[in-house]
Amino acid sequence: MNKLFTLIFALFLVAGSQAQISQGGSPERWDSDFTFDVSQLPKYESEVLNMDLIRAQDEISDQLKDVPYRFGIELETSIDVRNEALYEEAGNGDRIYYYMISCPDAESISMVFDQFDLPLGAELYIWNSDRTDFIGAFTSQNNKEWDSFAVGVVHGDQVILEYHEPYKKRGQGALNIGTIIHGYRSILERLEAVQEEYNRGPFGNSGNCNIGVNCPEGADWQIEKRSVALIVSGGFASCSGALVNNTAQDGTPYFLTANHCLGGQNNWVFYFNHEAPENNCDGNSGPTNQSISGSTLRASNSASDFALLELSQNVPDNFNPQFVGWDNSDDETVTSAVGIHHPSGDLKKICFEDDAPFHNNTAGAAVWFINQLEDGVTEGGSSGSPLFDQNHRIIGQLYGGAAACQGNNNNGQFDYYGRFGVSWDGNSSSTRLRDWLDPLNLGVTVLDGWPEGAEVFALDAAAGSFDDIDNQVCDAVFAPVFSLFNSGSTTLTSITVNYTWNGVAQPSFNWTGNLAQNQSELVYLPSLNGVGGTNNLEVTLTAPNGGSDEDLSNNTLTTSYEGYAGATVEMVVSITTDEYGSETTWTVTQGGTTFGSGGPYSDDTDGQIEEKTLCLPAGCYQFNIFDTYGDGICCEYGEGQYRIVAPQGIIAFGGEFTDDESITFCTDDGVNVNEVSEINFTLYPNPADDKVSIDLPEGFAANSVQLVNNLGQVILDREVNQNNTINIDLSEVVRGWYTVRVINGSSVLTQKLIIQ
Repeated sequence: MNKLFTLIFALFLVAGSQAQISQGGSPERWDSDFTFDVSQLPKYESEVLNMDLIRAQDEISDQLKDVPYRFGIELETSIDVRNEALYEEAGNGDRIYYYMISCPDAESISMVFDQFDLPLGAELYIWNSDRTDFIGAFTSQNNKEWDSFAVGVVHGDQVILEYHEPYKKRGQGALNIGTIIHGYRSILERLEAVQEEYNRGPFGNSGNCNIGVNCPEGADWQIEKRSVALIVSGGFASCSGALVNNTAQDGTPYFLTANHCLGGQNNWVFYFNHEAPENNCDGNSGPTNQSISGSTLRASNSASDFALLELSQNVPDNFNPQFVGWDNSDDETVTSAVGIHHPSGDLKKICFEDDAPFHNNTAGAAVWFINQLEDGVTEGGSSGSPLFDQNHRIIGQLYGGAAACQGNNNNGQFDYYGRFGVSWDGNSSSTRLRDWLDPLNLGVTVLDGWPEGAEVFALDAAAGSFDDIDNQVCDAVFAPVFSLFNSGSTTLTSITVNYTWNGVAQPSFNWTGNLAQNQSELVYLPSLNGVGGTNNLEVTLTAPNGGSDEDLSNNTLTTSYEGYAGATVEMVVSITTDEYGSETTWTVTQGGTTFGSGGPYSDDTDGQIEEKTLCLPAGCYQFNIFDTYGDGICCEYGEGQYRIVAPQGIIAFGGEFTDDESITFCTDDGVNVNEVSEINFTLYPNPADDKVSIDLPEGFAANSVQLVNNLGQVILDREVNQNNTINIDLSEVVRGWYTVRVINGSSVLTQKLIIQ
């Protein structure tokens, strides 16, 4: 229950530190002389930790490379801050609420709000009872689409939440604490004796053979180090990762880490510049005042153990961020490599591979394999950290290995990193990097860092990617389109386009236009006649503005696809994934020949649509779908489904099965293509329960409505004579996937419907 209380003023002047992205400001009268009687505050007080047990656990887990470094104990709570706090009320009706959290003997306290939705004008501050440290203000600008919010650490064993609520927004906010992290390992600078005993940084401890990034060995990597951040998840310093550049070079906060690190990334906290002071090689206390809370998963794949996140906010300029470049060629021309990371949650370190890493398949993934690091090592918490080649470009991220310190020396064991070049391509945007890191479709192999490291030339025309070319093209005639991009500082007005088709040079032609720097335009090549089998196309750009191109690395573009000499039908296999896409695979076969396959897909992508086009000669085929867990793709863990789509519409679909399901379909199944109208109808609700309504398009008068199951059987056929809304009773229909057909003479409209 809320109660008014009185502030008691005293002489107490302090200074606060800003951690995490805040919107400015300071707690009420922070710069004035005051304190108040904290005994009046309602509070949550945790039990005293069993430190003997915790230290015994840590003695084991601290030695394990694959276990994240624990610095705090996570305590599950449910605290509605506004309803449980005391408040003072201003003359204009605004309120300031105060609530205390006490964790006996804690070195730090942090928390995760499982409900965080602040109205416009509201502010939240969190400060320690010693009044030496605070974070905030957090405002409506910190609201996340997932409604939760993780905050960084505040030093001390008692913290006060201070919530400012405008009168006009009273009761509109949601502020509920779901988890409190009792930090039992210090994140403050330690006394000398403690430092000697533990020799660990704020979030963790690493072996003595690690090399600080600001040691002399790291002198050549001071630009790239600014991209690397420590990932903290609850009470664990879990992984590392790095900001990566994209071809738009616009500072989009894409962050590369490892797939095996994923879980709870919405509430991860990313700490940047957490390192010893410059020119201080032996420091073991670094800043914690530059962090970002929360991220969204954009793409991931276990095949190369990568995950690409987009941070919830742009990285502030005062973080001095660097978005590092990359090389997606996957060529084994790498002569040496460097890793920058946070081993066991410690301050930023650097390690060196002086020999050439090589391709391998290890632990189920395509990796760069390193037999032995020459200087420095990696540890648990280093996972996801970038591997740079000799050109200072990312070529991978740490997956695992056995490298570790043996006293003050490297133990001489191996490490392996998921390969960036393998991560570049995949089945869809959710399983590959190129859609996110090449938004301009330049098709480039290498990209330098931004804002530092990118060399700009005066004349630099780039051949971007081909537009909408699948691995298979069903039509014999092929009309390719590619994007022309001006990477140079001089406006591009002309270019010569040279191209070869299946090894034969074709007549070149000139493009003219007006492209400013970083602008692009589609260029259309003449139609080409494909052949049965593999077709190869190469485009090369020369003579920009009649001169010489100063950067030849981005002038050539190649592609290939499988063509068909005879007539084929373009069919699409469409998979809507459930929460566990990695369990799903499928094939399309005829006799002993496989004409197409797909999967496994990414997890945590419920509702993601994955499509693959197949060019099938006329005939009948077997579609086989498999689920390794044995629960199909619908409906316990999402509303997954499969669909076979022919030119005439959906001819088969389903999703409820156990281990596998097989159906036979033919290229001429379903209604005649001339009977399908381009218009469609509205179907609601979908999913449906005991009834569904159909809103017909204007001018379409239905004669009948059919409900067809995934075996093609018509289970409901109702005659109608309406041209507006039709209501259908489904109370006697079992749950599952169906096709609704609305028929008017020779015209048939179809849509899928799920009955649950």
